[in-house]
Amino acid sequence: MLSVRMLSFFILIFSLCDADSICPPEHNPLTLSPPEIIEEYGGNPVTVNCTTALAEHKGMYFTVGNETSRIIEKQMSISQSVSLSDWNVTIKCKVKLNEFNECSKDLQVITFKNPEVVHSVQLVNVIGEETQYRLQCDIINVAPVQYVTVSWYKNSEKIQTESFNDTTTKTPVNESSILRVNISREENVVKFRCEAQLDFRPHRPKLPAISKTHRVSAHYAPELKTQNSADDTYALEGTDIILSCEAVGNPLPVYNWICDGKNMLENTTSLSLPRVHGNKTCACTATNYLGNITKTIHLHVEPRGCPLTLTPSETVVKFGDPVSINCSTSVTDVEGMGWEAPFGGTGFERPPVVTWRVEKLEEWTPSPFCYVTLVNGSQRTVSPVITVYKTPDSVSVSDMGHGSMVEGREYDLKCDVINVAPVQNLTVTWYRGNETVLTQMFNDSTMTPVNASSTLRISTQRDYNGLTFRCEAELHLGPKGPKFPPNVTSPPYTAVVLYKPFMESCPDHVTVVENAAFSKSILSCQADGNPPPTVQWFYEGKILNSFKPLTRTDSGKYTAIVENSRGRSNTSVHITVEYSPSFTCKEHYEITVNDKHQSICEPVGLPTPTLTWLKDGKQMVSPQRWKKNDSGKYLLKAHNTHGTAEHTLYLEILYAPEFKEGNESKEVLQGENVTLSCSADSNPPSNITWIYTAAVNSNMTTEGHQKTVTITRATSTNAGYYICVAENKVGRNTRFITLMITGKSSQIPFPIIWVSLTLLIIILILLVVCCRICQKKRGHYSFFPVKVSNVSNIPLTSVQANGKAKDF
Repeated sequence: MLSVRMLSFFILIFSLCDADSICPPEHNPLTLSPPEIIEEYGGNPVTVNCTTALAEHKGMYFTVGNETSRIIEKQMSISQSVSLSDWNVTIKCKVKLNEFNECSKDLQVITFKNPEVVHSVQLVNVIGEETQYRLQCDIINVAPVQYVTVSWYKNSEKIQTESFNDTTTKTPVNESSILRVNISREENVVKFRCEAQLDFRPHRPKLPAISKTHRVSAHYAPELKTQNSADDTYALEGTDIILSCEAVGNPLPVYNWICDGKNMLENTTSLSLPRVHGNKTCACTATNYLGNITKTIHLHVEPRGCPLTLTPSETVVKFGDPVSINCSTSVTDVEGMGWEAPFGGTGFERPPVVTWRVEKLEEWTPSPFCYVTLVNGSQRTVSPVITVYKTPDSVSVSDMGHGSMVEGREYDLKCDVINVAPVQNLTVTWYRGNETVLTQMFNDSTMTPVNASSTLRISTQRDYNGLTFRCEAELHLGPKGPKFPPNVTSPPYTAVVLYKPFMESCPDHVTVVENAAFSKSILSCQADGNPPPTVQWFYEGKILNSFKPLTRTDSGKYTAIVENSRGRSNTSVHITVEYSPSFTCKEHYEITVNDKHQSICEPVGLPTPTLTWLKDGKQMVSPQRWKKNDSGKYLLKAHNTHGTAEHTLYLEILYAPEFKEGNESKEVLQGENVTLSCSADSNPPSNITWIYTAAVNSNMTTEGHQKTVTITRATSTNAGYYICVAENKVGRNTRFITLMITGKSSQIPFPIIWVSLTLLIIILILLVVCCRICQKKRGHYSFFPVKVSNVSNIPLTSVQANGKAKDF
C-alpha cells in the first residue's frame, strides 16, 4: 500500500505530465547540463548530465536516436556521452514516474562545419565612365546553413548582409550570395570582401569569419599620357633610337607600331630602331576591347658628322636632385649654340660650350636637346639620354586578409611597392628567411612613379610557422646608375601556420632512479603544434601528476596525449624505475639439516642485486645442503649500481634424533642389577621414551636429556625387549635392547613364550598405527621394523611408557 505522502506525490506528478510524457517547461523536474551542445562536427564526444528534482521515481534513462540506455533507479543524476559524428542526432532524458507515465526533456545538439569561401567576379557592362560587375560569393560545405550570415564589404564599409532561411537541413550544403556594383573611373581600384560567419545568436558561440577579397576597377578605352597625338624626334644618322608611346587604359592596352607603312610587330610602349638612316614616320596604336588611340611620331635623322658633343651623353639622376650636361663643339664655322628645354634652357650663346643645368630636377621625362647653328644656316641637334628614378615610398608584405595559415594549404602573400619609377627598372626579390624564393621584373615602360605589386604563392608547411617573409624592391639603373643599386626592404612578415600537434625527440625507453619526480625533463620529449598544444600524461589509464615522485611500483608504459584545435596525437615511453637494494627478512631462521639450499633471505632491488654471504667476517659460498654445524650468525650484503644494503640473521639447523649406540643384546645373570641408558643427539633436544615390560623391580629415571631404566636383582620376568624412542619436531628414532636373563630358571614354559610372542605382535601393530597417525599430524617419518631374535626367551606381558605400566 502507498503511503498518503507517496500518493499525493504521484498525483502531483500526474498533474504536471500529460499522456505524451511531456512536462510543461515551468514544471519539468529534469535539468540538463549543459542545456545545449554546439560543437564542430567530428570532434571529441561530449558528456551531458541529466538531474531530476524528484527524490522518488521509477528510473531515469536517455534515448539517443532509436537507442535507449539502461534505466537507472534510485539515483537523481545520470550521464550520457554524445557523439559529434551524427548530423541529425536526437537526445532525450526521461524519468519514469510510474509504470505508465514519464517526463522527458530534449537536448538541443547543433553540430556545425565552418565553410570555405570562393569569390568570383564577372564583368557585366561598361556604360560611359562606369563599369558594372556581378560579384558572386560561394559558401562551400557549411552546416547548419540557417546560422550563416554573409556580409559584403566595399573597402572597409559593410554594404550588404544576407542570411538563409533553410531551418530543416542540418547537413553541409553550398550556398551563393550575389552582389551587383557599379565602379566609376574616379574610384580607381576598389576592394570587395565577402565574409561568411556562423553566428549562433546571443549567448552562444560566434565563430571566426571566413572571407575572400577581390579588387575591381572601372574599364575605359586607351588614352595617351601626353596631350599631343604627334611628336617630332631628332636623331643622328647611324645611331640607335628608342621611340616612346605611353597610354593608359583598363584593361591595359596592347600596342602596335607601324613605321612607313611597315608593321614592326612590337607590343611594347617603346620601339627600338637600331642605326637609323633617313627620316621616318611611325604610328603607335594602343588598343583594348573598348577602343584605341594612335600617336604619330616624326623621326628626323640628321647626317653624321654632328659637331656637338654631350658630356655626359647618358645620365641617371634621382628625382629632385641637381643635374647638369655640357654641350660642346669643335668646329669654327658656328654662328651660335644653345639648349632648348621646357626648363633650364639657355637661349642662343657663343661656342664652344653651353651647359644645361637644373638645380632640382622635378620632371620625369625631361627632353632637352642641344643645338648648333652653322654659318651656312644649317642646324644640328643632339639629345642626351636621361633616366629619372625614385626609390619607393614604402615596401610592405601583406597576407591579403587570410590571417593564420593551415598546414598543407596554399596561400598568397603580396608585396606592395609604393610610388617607384621607372618601374621597368624595378626588380622585386622575395626572401623566406634568408633564402631567395622568387625574383620578379616588370615590363611597364611608364616613366612616372607607379605602385607595383608582386605575389608569392606558398604551400604551407609546419616549418614555416614563425618563419619571416620579406620582399626587397631594387632599381637596376645600368652602368650609368649608382654604384650600388638603390633598394628598399619591407618589414618582415611572420607566418603563423596552424598544424596538428605531435611529440618529438621521445625515447622508446627511459631508466630513472626511485623518487625522481616525473617531468618532461627526464624524458627529453618536446611537444610541437600550433596553437601550442596541451600535453597530458597517462599511466595505466589515469592522468599523471607532472611532479609525482616515481616509486618502484611505477615502472611501465606512459602515454602522452598532445592536443590542439587542429587535432591530437599520442606517443608512449616505457619507464623503468630502478632502486637500491633492501632486505625485508626475519632475523632468525630454522632450517632442516640436509635440506637443499633455499632462498632464505632474498634482497629486492633493480637492477637485481648481487648477494654475498659472510660468516665470522669471512665471505663464504652458500652451501648447497645445510649441515648440523652450519648454525650461527650470518651477515648478508646486497649490492647494485644504486647502493648497498646489509642484513644480519641467525640460522638454526634442525635435525632428527641420532643415537650414539645402535641396537644391542645384553645378557645378565639372574639376580644382577641392570642399568639401561638412552640419549640422542638432536636439535631441538629429543623427548626420550622407554617402552618395556613393567616389573616391580624396574624403575626409570631422567638426568638431563638421558633416561635410564634400572632393574634391581633381575629375574626372568625382566627379560625381553627394551625400546628407546627419541623424538623431536624434525623426526623420531628407535633403539632396541634385548635383555636376556641366565641362571637357575633358564627354561621358560611354552605357554609363556606363546603369550609373549602374541603380545609382541600386538605391540608392533600398535606402533605402526601410531606412526601413521604421527605422520599425518607432524610430518613425514620413516619407520624401521625391528628384527626380533630369541623370542622364546623373552616373556612380554606389559609395556612401560613414560614410567607408567600399560597392559596389552
